[in-house]
Amino acid sequence: MTFQVLTGGGGLSGWALLNRTSARQRELVGSDGAVQSATSNFSRKIASVSTADELLSDYRLMEVALKAFGLEGDMGNKAFIRKILESDLSDEKSLANRLSNKTYRQLAETFGFGSESGAQTDTKGFAERITAQYVDREFESRVGDGDQNLRLALNARRELSGLATRQSTEDTKWYEVLGNTALRKVFEGAFGFSSAYGKLPIDRQLQEFKGAAQKMFGTSEMSAIAQPDNFEKLVQRFLVRSAIDVDSAPNRYSTALTLLSGM
Repeated sequence: MTFQVLTGGGGLSGWALLNRTSARQRELVGSDGAVQSATSNFSRKIASVSTADELLSDYRLMEVALKAFGLEGDMGNKAFIRKILESDLSDEKSLANRLSNKTYRQLAETFGFGSESGAQTDTKGFAERITAQYVDREFESRVGDGDQNLRLALNARRELSGLATRQSTEDTKWYEVLGNTALRKVFEGAFGFSSAYGKLPIDRQLQEFKGAAQKMFGTSEMSAIAQPDNFEKLVQRFLVRSAIDVDSAPNRYSTALTLLSGM
């Protein structure tokens, strides 16, 4: 029987429950029969995979690889994923570099099929790292079965942790937030922005998001926002606003329309 993650009805109480129990519940997900079968198969076979075609020709390997990066929705897009995996990341015009969602670049960089050094699949710790990411994503997916907002919150914690330590400019990090649909939803919710903000020019979106962060946290630096106290504030605002009655939605939409009309 598939283990069902307990989310306590969602909202702030559900978030508190996950903070107390997520480590143990993740262990239970990892020991689930189907999950163990998938990770064991990946660990056993991946070192012998040296090309994108070899990975994509094995459905079970491809499933673990893509889900480890939250890209399982692209399972049916083999041609697209092949181009991503074979991207030359030293070429700014390569597909993985041109996409606003930098998760695709991370996928290409991790597997290394398009790099001069070649596939990284047989390097020490590779299988362990990918299967751990896969279990993380599977845990989040099962959290989402109970409450999608809690899944978004868990995703935000993981994504922000990575962004905080990345060697990029602050604007580049914010552009990654804007291009990451799931992470963006958490910031939009916490800031009280509607999806209509996505219709603004991208530089104006950057300005609005950084300005809102400055007001909420006293800083727009991602490393500071990822700190436990600030992250908790972000998530709590997101969860509380998500629980507000839909009757308030027209007011948030009107704010975005005002910005658009004033341009």
